Amino acid sequence: MATAQLTAFSISVSARNLSSFEGLRASNVKFASFKPLVGVGLPLSRRSFQGLIVKAATVVAPKYTSITPLGDRVLVKIKTVEEKTESGILLPSSAQSKPQGGEVVAVGEGKTIGKGKLDISVKTGTQVVYSKYAGTEVEFDGSSHLILKEDDIVGILETDDIKDLKPLNDRVFIKVAEAEEKTAGGLLLTEATKEKPSIGTVIAIGPGPLDEEGNRKALSVSPGNTVLYSKYAGNDFKGSDGANYIALRASDVMAVLS
Repeated sequence: MATAQLTAFSISVSARNLSSFEGLRASNVKFASFKPLVGVGLPLSRRSFQGLIVKAATVVAPKYTSITPLGDRVLVKIKTVEEKTESGILLPSSAQSKPQGGEVVAVGEGKTIGKGKLDISVKTGTQVVYSKYAGTEVEFDGSSHLILKEDDIVGILETDDIKDLKPLNDRVFIKVAEAEEKTAGGLLLTEATKEKPSIGTVIAIGPGPLDEEGNRKALSVSPGNTVLYSKYAGNDFKGSDGANYIALRASDVMAVLS
């Protein structure tokens, strides 16, 4: 059987030759040396990784003083991560929850729909909540920012309480039903064995999605409806009242219960 050996070597990666990325700080990455591998069916050769950049966020050089989003994109200044609990206990970085909100600091010119152009629906200074894994993170002017599409903004939040969220576009905001405390036979369930509910009450809805002519299409659910939704859809939130909430797209709502 053919075997192959990969001799130990180190790869150094630099952004030095990426002239098209002027303004981004160079990032050096070193990969640990590889140990010999035995039993690989195909011969392996050393490959060039020149120009590869591995970074958590793009860092904009200080010489650039502003960022102007294009199209239907929005620039959001991310809220600072809480480093302490309300009782003053210092949280390790692993226990700090990733923020999902921030302040809009710049908006694009909007997008073209049909023969017309539609402006961005949020303005600078607006406090928004966005999808958890949306956008591109940028370190700029000493703070963390996010460039994302307007459609990735879940809603507007003018207070510190998530239950006051005002959904945008085709989003639906739901208060999740409480999990069953007992089985049908009367056995008490622990937190680990409680099934995550996918039923809740609609608290608020967005104005609806846009059609090809830029008109809003009404959603098929209304505040007060009890609905069944896709189990793993949307973004989960915990309210100050201890209740669980979820924001998801109207297409993830499967049925109205009555």
